[in-house]
Amino acid sequence: MLFNSFSFLFFYLPVVLSGYFLLGRLGRPLLPATWLAAASLFFYGYWDARYLPLLLASITVNYLGGRLIGACSGQARKRALVAALAANLCLLAYYKYANFFVDSVNMLAAAAGAGRLQPLDIILPIGISFFTFTQIAFLVDCYRGEVREYRFIHYVLFVSYFPHLIAGPVLHHREMMPQFADAANTRPHAGNFAIGLSIFVVGLAKKVLIADNLSPLAIPVFAAGAEPTLIEAWIGVLAYTFQLYFDFSGYSDMAIGLSRLFGVKLPLNFNSPYKAVNIAEFWRRWHMTLSRFLRDYLYIALGGSRRGQALRYRNLMLTMLLGGLWHGAGWTFVIWGGLHGVYLVVQQAWRRRFGPASSRWWPPLLTFFAVLLAWIFFRAPDVHTAWDITGALFGANGVSLPRGLETVAAPLAQWGWQPAFDGIRWIELAGPGLPVLLLAMLLVFKAPNTQEIFLHYEPCIEQIFHDGKGSRWAWHWRPTRRWSLGFAALFVACIFGMNRVTEFLYFQF
Repeated sequence: MLFNSFSFLFFYLPVVLSGYFLLGRLGRPLLPATWLAAASLFFYGYWDARYLPLLLASITVNYLGGRLIGACSGQARKRALVAALAANLCLLAYYKYANFFVDSVNMLAAAAGAGRLQPLDIILPIGISFFTFTQIAFLVDCYRGEVREYRFIHYVLFVSYFPHLIAGPVLHHREMMPQFADAANTRPHAGNFAIGLSIFVVGLAKKVLIADNLSPLAIPVFAAGAEPTLIEAWIGVLAYTFQLYFDFSGYSDMAIGLSRLFGVKLPLNFNSPYKAVNIAEFWRRWHMTLSRFLRDYLYIALGGSRRGQALRYRNLMLTMLLGGLWHGAGWTFVIWGGLHGVYLVVQQAWRRRFGPASSRWWPPLLTFFAVLLAWIFFRAPDVHTAWDITGALFGANGVSLPRGLETVAAPLAQWGWQPAFDGIRWIELAGPGLPVLLLAMLLVFKAPNTQEIFLHYEPCIEQIFHDGKGSRWAWHWRPTRRWSLGFAALFVACIFGMNRVTEFLYFQF
């Protein structure tokens, strides 16, 4: 069941909301929390009921592990933490990385002429990375003595909460547990409905009207063996760069909007990352809760910047390499994480040597170009295809035009230009793709983001940060008739665009 599906919008969500607030009228806060937890587990089981017992077992074991860690002291406390962390990492390693290990061994075996291992018959449980990382953070905070809420039903809801379960954000118990226990959230509030539905519609429009229309431009370029030429490569890479942006930003908005319907605020997870002026700021704006997790529970645990520059650079590289592996079990993801590690090291070294860049235009442009190059490895099916597309951006595969542009041959001939139209013949240039790509670029770099539009109504847990331009926009969201009609029209446009339901790109992680 997808957020952008009719079954979710017109059956699941109304039923869950109705049951939640009807139970809230009984004055017993645990009843609506139990209902919401059960509905979240149903949401997960709807994808594949075979892995619902796995999720429940993970929740139960980690809850008991957290209680045990909290009850122990000294070395026993540390041993309990290590055992609980090992159980989570082994689970993640088996389901997500076992076949990657087998494939890597087979690659080395083929080079040495040795025998091959048989791949394991494993289907990756959806959302396993998110609910595992959420619980790892819980266990570490139990060890640090920072956990105060131990109600089992609230813990089940904390882990399985359906707005975040499949693709984030990575939640923190300290932020969520008090909200689940707040009886005021079990009563319907017109303001929460107005804000939540409006933010949800913005996210739905990003997904249905923008991201899904960019997909046909990217798919053929990233196909194995496609060998795109220069213009095709740029079209495909830019299309994917903005498809991923609006796909993930759209999901994040929908998650925030859905949660607000229940009176619960989620942490901000996306804040105009392509406006970043350096790569460190990019990671403070892109998948913000994952960046927070990697910083607090990996980078700082490795020593952070406390032991000199050399170890700081090592810690940055290790953090980003592991962050790359978190996104996917493949060498393309390792390279993607490694590239961002190199970017961070170079940026820190530059800043240490020359100070912050003073120019106003080239740092964000250079940052965007570096991110764009790294996305090629993130999206490509294998390393060879990624290198081929990277070379194509610089003309390595020639500069012929896609066949979809043959209609401009005559005007070009009048100017004495006669380029070859022998590029990827199935690239979708006749549809809405190119106009949507131009619109996407305009929105990303010139328009306010969702949090800036809803700034006066605190859509998320934390105070947002922006470049100071958000307050200059005269049109902030207000609960007025004009805004209501505008969002109603946008929702209708989304409904008509939902004839081809597609999964969110981050579901595979």
